[in-house]
Amino acid sequence: MNKESTVTKNVSFFMGIPAFVWLVLFLYIPLLFIVGLSIIKKWDTLLFPEIGFERYLTFFDSIYYTIIGRSLLLAFITTFICLLCAYPIAYFLALRAGRWKNILLFLLALPFGVSLVILAYVWFFILEKTGLINNLLLSLGLIKHPIQLLNTPFAIYIVMVYCYLPFMVLPIYAVLEKFDVNLIDASLDLGASWVSTFFRVILPLSMSGIQAGFFLVFIPAFGEYVIPTLMGGGKYMNMGVLISHYFLVLQNLPLGATFTCFSSIVLLVVALLFYWGLKKAT
Repeated sequence: MNKESTVTKNVSFFMGIPAFVWLVLFLYIPLLFIVGLSIIKKWDTLLFPEIGFERYLTFFDSIYYTIIGRSLLLAFITTFICLLCAYPIAYFLALRAGRWKNILLFLLALPFGVSLVILAYVWFFILEKTGLINNLLLSLGLIKHPIQLLNTPFAIYIVMVYCYLPFMVLPIYAVLEKFDVNLIDASLDLGASWVSTFFRVILPLSMSGIQAGFFLVFIPAFGEYVIPTLMGGGKYMNMGVLISHYFLVLQNLPLGATFTCFSSIVLLVVALLFYWGLKKAT
């Protein structure tokens, strides 16, 4: 028995080596490079470069507070709307879809096979002045002239929700799929209303899926670059657009790395606060 256990541990160890090497090469080393780029002022020698944190003082400028606040607002609103839309979808797929479940899951995951740029460009034809939404509103008589939908915050938010919604649905679905329906029946039989059953039974037991969905949506939404650039018409500056501007346009790699590190710190603080708040609530 001990020999079998030892063999199992050895196999697990060697199976984990490729994943560890992948993380080191494509996560930890680039991350260390970015951190070093943000704090190293001059390479006097390879082993003892001149280090300083002066670049981080840039964030005391009020304009960067505005950009960080705008990025947080974009991420929070996107995550909140995704949660409101995703929970009923995940509940239906897990507990009510029946034999249609696999087909609906396939349709939900289908956009993953398409580039984010292409998904965003599709909305050009929907939101433009001669697009689907304006034509529908005109035909219903709700508006007399086409309204400007592109290059507005509305366009950014709607495309953000559309692109990130599956990342919220799937974790919640994975939790609800294992949910014991008898708990709902027991709660209703004991006299609890459906609303009370949802908030006291279903919702608490699905918190792990909500937590996973929050991180999967909030973190990339905070630094999103493609959607604000395409849908905002270059008028919407968030952290993702700002970082790309320093890296690609100004070619200021140290400052771009500084903003990248600071964004990571902001996300870490938000993640810890969310985890602490969720732990206190449950």
